[in-house]
Amino acid sequence: MSGVLDGIRVLDFGRFIAGPFCGMLLGDMGAEVIRIDRLGGSEDRHLVPVAETGEGPLFLALNRNKRSLTLNPTKPEGREIVRQLVKTADVVIANLPQPTLESMGIDYESLKAIKEDIILTTVTAYGNGGPYSERVGFDGVAQALGGATYHGGRPGDPMKSFVPFADFGTASLAAFGTMSALYERQKTGQGQLVEAALTRTVMAYNIALLGETAVTGIGRPAYGNRGYSSGPSDAFKTKDGGVMVQIIGPAMFKRWADLMGEEHWLTDPRYADDMARGENGEALSERMGEWCKDKTTKEVLDALDEARIPCGPILSAKQTLEDPHIKAMDFLQEMAYPGMDTPAAVSTTPVKLSKTPGTIRERTATLGEHTDAILGDLGYDAAAIADLREKRIV
Repeated sequence: MSGVLDGIRVLDFGRFIAGPFCGMLLGDMGAEVIRIDRLGGSEDRHLVPVAETGEGPLFLALNRNKRSLTLNPTKPEGREIVRQLVKTADVVIANLPQPTLESMGIDYESLKAIKEDIILTTVTAYGNGGPYSERVGFDGVAQALGGATYHGGRPGDPMKSFVPFADFGTASLAAFGTMSALYERQKTGQGQLVEAALTRTVMAYNIALLGETAVTGIGRPAYGNRGYSSGPSDAFKTKDGGVMVQIIGPAMFKRWADLMGEEHWLTDPRYADDMARGENGEALSERMGEWCKDKTTKEVLDALDEARIPCGPILSAKQTLEDPHIKAMDFLQEMAYPGMDTPAAVSTTPVKLSKTPGTIRERTATLGEHTDAILGDLGYDAAAIADLREKRIV
């Protein structure tokens, strides 16, 4: 089956999550992706090692469908290899600071001088042009700056999201921007610079709260798991675990009030609409908590499901892997890797297309696995490659 991006070549200089996940999405959709690795392996390769050679589960998941070329692009011979590769490429991905891009010769102006219609996709923490642009930053820092950490915790106890949504969200938007730029290039023949930023993503995702504050000046406190614009919307303990419940709109609230035996709340002005229920959500959560505490998770979920109220169990990673729905769906796929007795669990392409779906065609490459083949395609013979190795260029 052909992929949407068959024939597109991507050079992936990405590290950690935001760059590699963008490259992974493009690779799943059929692009040929070449990951440019450091000679000894980049830092993200060895986070939480599970493989015999030190690769971690995040690295294994985000770097499938990619070829691996080890390269030192800061040396003249390395920069020449970059130039030769760029001539053959359509897209370059890099989540590196602007000075680093320039030192490696992969800033947009340098790339454009090599190949006029090249697309450069960059990911930074803060975006370019502001007073923080030269600072380094990771997902948690962007969550904090964008207001998500303050409001995601409880009063006096800020809490970032355990799942790095700024990284993954920015990578997804970077892939969206890259595909938009490729579509534009089809029409005009022109490449462009695609810029994504972790803080920009957090601001976009947190716009409901930021927008309200900008208009009304309301300084909302932290709510923990409780929603502020509807209710009851919270996490609740059961006899053997916990559940998350989210109720929005009058019809849902009526079904919940009937289930609780609190029909009189339907005419109580404190719960007249979603915003009122959010403002008075503490009382609603207290009532729901009392109802849940003497029931098992299954009993709670069965009753709420029968009432058509959105709910779900609060699961650990191990429980998630054992959940019958997760097992029945194609959310995960096993991927064998050299030196691992147990295959790695990797997420499948997180969006489905009915005619041209994303596919996992190749396992994550070992370090430098395709170096000789890629250099050979560029015209380097065995002696030249051996010389580059001797000089620690590849």
